Amino acid sequence: MSTSAAAAEGEAAAAPGVRLEKRHIVYDDGITRMFVGASVIFALVAMLVGVLVALQLAFHPANIAPLLTFGRLRPLHTNAAIFAFVGNMVFAGIYYSTQRLTKARMASRTLSLVHFWGWQLIIVSAAVTLPLGITSGKEYAELEWPIDLAIALVWVIFAINFFATLWKRNEKQMYVALWFYIASIITVAVLHIVNSLALPVSILKSYSIYSGAQDALVQWWYGHNAVAFFLTTPVLGIMYYYLPKAANRPVFSYRLSIVHFWALVFVYIWAGPHHLLNTALPDWAQTLGMIFSLMLWAPSWGGMLNGLMTLRGAWAQVRRDPVLKFFAAGVTFYGMATFEGPLLSIKGVSALAHYTDWIIGHVHAGALGWNGFMAAGMFYWMVPKLFGTKLHSERAANIHFWLGTAGIILYVVSMWVAGITQGLMWRATDAKGSLLYPNFIETLTALKSMYWTRIIGGTVYLVGMLMMAWNLFMTAKAGKAVDGEAEVVVEVSDAPAVPWTRIVFGGPVVVSVIVLVVLGAIALTNAVGAGAFMLLALAIAVMAIMIGQRKKDPTKPGWHALVEGRAFLFSVFTVIAVLIGGAAEIIPSLIIKQTDAAVLAAKHPPYSALELEGRDVYIREGCYNCHSQLIRPFKWEAQRYGEPNTLDDSRWDHPFQWGSKRTGPDLARVGGKYPNVWHWQHMIDPRTISPGSNMPSYTHLPTSTVDFAGTKEKVYAMKTLGVPYSDAQINGAQASAQAQAAEIVADLKAAGVNANPNSQLVALTAFLQRLGKPPAPKLAPIGMPVTLNEKPTDAPAPTAATH
Repeated sequence: MSTSAAAAEGEAAAAPGVRLEKRHIVYDDGITRMFVGASVIFALVAMLVGVLVALQLAFHPANIAPLLTFGRLRPLHTNAAIFAFVGNMVFAGIYYSTQRLTKARMASRTLSLVHFWGWQLIIVSAAVTLPLGITSGKEYAELEWPIDLAIALVWVIFAINFFATLWKRNEKQMYVALWFYIASIITVAVLHIVNSLALPVSILKSYSIYSGAQDALVQWWYGHNAVAFFLTTPVLGIMYYYLPKAANRPVFSYRLSIVHFWALVFVYIWAGPHHLLNTALPDWAQTLGMIFSLMLWAPSWGGMLNGLMTLRGAWAQVRRDPVLKFFAAGVTFYGMATFEGPLLSIKGVSALAHYTDWIIGHVHAGALGWNGFMAAGMFYWMVPKLFGTKLHSERAANIHFWLGTAGIILYVVSMWVAGITQGLMWRATDAKGSLLYPNFIETLTALKSMYWTRIIGGTVYLVGMLMMAWNLFMTAKAGKAVDGEAEVVVEVSDAPAVPWTRIVFGGPVVVSVIVLVVLGAIALTNAVGAGAFMLLALAIAVMAIMIGQRKKDPTKPGWHALVEGRAFLFSVFTVIAVLIGGAAEIIPSLIIKQTDAAVLAAKHPPYSALELEGRDVYIREGCYNCHSQLIRPFKWEAQRYGEPNTLDDSRWDHPFQWGSKRTGPDLARVGGKYPNVWHWQHMIDPRTISPGSNMPSYTHLPTSTVDFAGTKEKVYAMKTLGVPYSDAQINGAQASAQAQAAEIVADLKAAGVNANPNSQLVALTAFLQRLGKPPAPKLAPIGMPVTLNEKPTDAPAPTAATH
């Protein structure tokens, strides 16, 4: 024994060659209190911004200023919810539980403080830069390169402090919660570094080193696994610690927790491509993502059942205790979200749901139900202990629970209805095969009531969080800060440790390596073998774990018990499990044969200097939050938007702009469909062009200017990344941009609009006219009036570009 329980049995209980040492531990709970406070504050900020952006979709006048439009605030909302609210909550949970599970104070108070203040500085930087339009344009990774570097540095500081604490731990065996923390810390570092690789152009501007389909695959490998290893695995670790503590019961099944951990870590990393089904992504990558997403059902539900079954015999307590209410509901929402996720990864279901509000509902079921409720349960249990008092009001906590539940139901159900409605309306055709709803605005109009219902649900949930903040504040006010203490009896043995070779070359490792190598070789040469490899991978992992649990001698620890006592080896095995899937997904995409750059440039030239500047304006205004640039290979999409896209269409895009949501129509082939004056007026006052549009009015764009002095550096950066610009194009970038701008200005003047050639809206117009390898833009002859709401003769249907 190496826990405080040994103290009760006295030193006489020590085995031969083992001596017992008593140690007094004072935990650093001050850092936990700081992270709890930050999490609660940012939870309110994130959800307040969330209610505002929801209002902007239902009521366009809510876009009250250029810095506060939907396109700029939506990334602020997601970053605040993920990294500020949940991030601080996860850090609070890890710091509190790690010290108690290791029976050791955190290795360095200084590193803990640097981690806390560094993370808050990153959050504040995001809150400043994102509304200013300083963004990389990559979903869930919008922050620019200096902040990305800061994130990496702060994360490394956190990791050093965590692993140093494991190194000095007084409890030899690592409990399951620590396994999930290890996996999260390691994997998030890998994901962030790989996805954030970019070429800086200036202190606040960079371009992703990846482009097109490669960038899409890397981005959603990151995006999916950011959800997995930032919002899921650390919270599962929190579940495994706090739920049994609150219920005063041991976790239901130790063996199930082993299977849950290794299967989840190995399988989750492969599933990113399910965000890109029915796109220009290679079929092998789509199939890989779909199959592994379906396989996720097993480990995810294994973890859910392990959590809920821990409450066996305690359901009467659940009815009374708000902490257990939140935990039980949170784990249930985890089960619901992890059922719906694999369902949405089926190609047929994705064809209906992708780009719709169904995906928004799915994301928020997890964020509000799983993360939000687990956070509330943890805070209600933890804060009274951090301040040496009782929870101020259990009644208020119970009211919070029911308000939160009602808010989630209103939000998620309304988005399910809206999403299915969108998917069906977009594909609906009459007996002749023509679109029943050719105007995109018709879909938007049909969803208005659901958008208002979402606002009500989000507001109700926010009220519940406000009650929680008040309740926790009053609890803290009634007590005073106290740090936990423990008397620990530690075994100090003179016997040699189990050789690392016994672990590394143990049965589970040998079986896994042999079988995976054989199946991997089959997968490289045979399509059927590839399918078998993917389907059997989980079974192999489970079999290996089961072998590791078998013990010939019951007095000796099994293989996994040995690994649990060796933090370094455990971390190495975790890294290997993660990197196998990451490498199998990413490396083939990076070496896939593509059309020769020179050949492609001849038929699909790179963006002109002005178009490149216009693309930066498009990204800065957050247009990618509402518009996709990827037409899927479906008849109804081809009828509505044009020819489906291929890999070559986005080859020059750093980053890619396929999008993940269509609040407005796809823009992949919008170029040349409308005259320049149409785009100009549409950006200034969308409703004069598309009555019923919910797009913000970008009245600041005509007077905001482009600094053409920096255009040369941008074109040069693109050449560095592999875009085939000539030296003449680089050196003449400024002159070329100004000349093209003058042509657009002359055309606008002929239509009765006076424009500044340096205007950002001129550059944006050039970019929009370029999308989709268009024919020459339709220019109105000099002196001929232009009817702004006139249908373009070559467009299959009138489409309104709505944000």
